[in-house]
Amino acid sequence: MIDRNLARGLFLCAIAVSFGLPAMHYGIGRLSHAGPGLFPLMVSSLLLLIGVLTVARSRYVERVPLLVNPRNIALLLGALCAFALLSRLLNMTLGIAAMVFIAGFAGSSYSVARNLKIVAGLLAIAFAFQKLLSLNLPLL
Repeated sequence: MIDRNLARGLFLCAIAVSFGLPAMHYGIGRLSHAGPGLFPLMVSSLLLLIGVLTVARSRYVERVPLLVNPRNIALLLGALCAFALLSRLLNMTLGIAAMVFIAGFAGSSYSVARNLKIVAGLLAIAFAFQKLLSLNLPLL
């Protein structure tokens, strides 16, 4: 039986290493004058720390079997594809809404009210990025 907590920790460690090693080839610089490799190296280091702590914690908590649900994987991939297509063809607002409502079917319970709250929160974040950071996001 594959332990879900152990698999989660090892996956986080693998992702951290796969982004951290290439980041070391960029100039890191100093904290006062950061180079292009500093931020990805810091993020991947923190992710590696979380992964190692998750692996260590998996030794002390009850083992939970890793179950793979192909339907949920397909729903999440479909939600991401719908987001990308609708954002490209129409606008990002519809893409965000479609992604949330499709991904909601992968959960244990479906709630339209909860999905609307999530859409509102994600749209607030997207509008903040657009206005405060001057990102060119096709929201409307």
